[in-house]
Amino acid sequence: MTATRTILVSGDHAAPAVAAATALHAAGRGARTLLLAADDPHRTLDAALGVRLEAGPTAYAPGLSVARTDEQAAFRHALGEIGGRLKPALDLLGADPLDPEELTALPGTARLALLRALPAADADVLVVLAPPPADLIATLALPEQLERYLARLVPEQRQAARALRPLLAGLAGVPMPADWLYEARAKATGALAAARAAITAPGTSVRLVTAADAHPFDELRRIRTGLALHGHRPDAVVVHGVLPDAAADSPDPWLAALARRRRDELDALAAGCADVPVLTTGPAEATLEAVADRLYGAGPGPEPRPAGPWTVEDRLAADGLLVWHLALPGAERADLDLVRRGDELVIGLGAHRRVLALPSALRRCTVAGAGLHDGVLAVRFAPDPALWPRA
Repeated sequence: MTATRTILVSGDHAAPAVAAATALHAAGRGARTLLLAADDPHRTLDAALGVRLEAGPTAYAPGLSVARTDEQAAFRHALGEIGGRLKPALDLLGADPLDPEELTALPGTARLALLRALPAADADVLVVLAPPPADLIATLALPEQLERYLARLVPEQRQAARALRPLLAGLAGVPMPADWLYEARAKATGALAAARAAITAPGTSVRLVTAADAHPFDELRRIRTGLALHGHRPDAVVVHGVLPDAAADSPDPWLAALARRRRDELDALAAGCADVPVLTTGPAEATLEAVADRLYGAGPGPEPRPAGPWTVEDRLAADGLLVWHLALPGAERADLDLVRRGDELVIGLGAHRRVLALPSALRRCTVAGAGLHDGVLAVRFAPDPALWPRA
C-alpha cells in the first residue's frame, strides 16, 4: 500500500482556493485524492468549491472526494471512551449524565478532530485546509505534548500486577488505580502514536499561503521557526495577488511604482526563503483550475523535504566538547530561551516551546554554552567527570 502524501495548506483568506486547486491538480494527475476542511467554521472551503461539505467523503470531481472534520463526533468519541467509567461516580453524586444530543464540542476539539482524521484518511493524496499557522503549529506539537503528559501522570511502570494490587493498596493505605485507567491510557497512547506517525511521515508537509500586499516577511520567519522547532518545514510558500510584470511598465505612475515595489518585496521574500520554493498567483484567477495551472503547471508540484538535521558533533579531541546542532531557520537570538532540566533541554522561541530529550551521550554532560548562527542553534556540552566513563 502506497503511503499517503499529505499537504497541510495554511494561511490567510486565500488558503481555501489554494487547497482546492491543489486537490484538483493532484486528482487531475491520476491520484486518488481527498480534500479535507479542518477547523473551518465559516465554511470558506464550501464557498470556494460551491458545494456543502459533510463529515463523510463525497465525490466532487473525477478522482477527488471532499469532506470536513467533525468536531462534534470527535468530542463524543472522546467522552464515549470514558463515559461508562464515570457513570458509577456520577451515580454516587446523584448527577445525571449528559445525553449525546446535549454535548457541545469544547475549545480545542478541532485540533483533536484533525489529529484523528489524518491517520484515518484513505487516499493517495490528502489535501487539508488546515488551521491558521499558529494553531497548526500547536496542533502538530500536540501528540508529543500529550504523550509526555500521559507518561508523567500515568506511568506504565506503575501498573502493578492485578494479584498484588490489594496488598499494595493495604500497605499504601490508598486505593490503587483501576484497570480501566491503564486501558484508557493504552488506547490514548495508540491514538497519539498513529497521529504522530501521520504528522511525521516523509510524505507530510506544510504549504503556507500569504498575500502579496501583506508584508509577510517577519511573520513567515516566525512561522518557519515554529515549524522547524517541531521538526517540520514548508514545502512551498504561495503568494497570491501578485501583479503581472507588465504592470511595472504601466503609463500610470502609481501602478508602475506599486508593481515595482511588490516585485522587489517578492524578490526579497524569495531570497529570505532560498531553501523553500515561492509560488505565485495573480490578483484574480478565473477558476480553481486556473489557480492550479498557475501554481503547478503540468508538473507534480512541490515535494516534501525533511527538516534540517539535528546532529551531535564530536569535538572531544580538539576542544573537549560535544556540540548539538539544531537547524532552526529564521530563529533570532532575542527570541531564544534555553533551560537544561535533568535529561531534557527546554527550547523556547518566542511563542513556541518544546521539551527535547537529550541524546544519551549528552545526558552525562553539563551545558557549556550555546550560540545561534545562520539559523542553526549550537549547544555545547562538556563531559561531567562524575558521570563520564574514564579512559
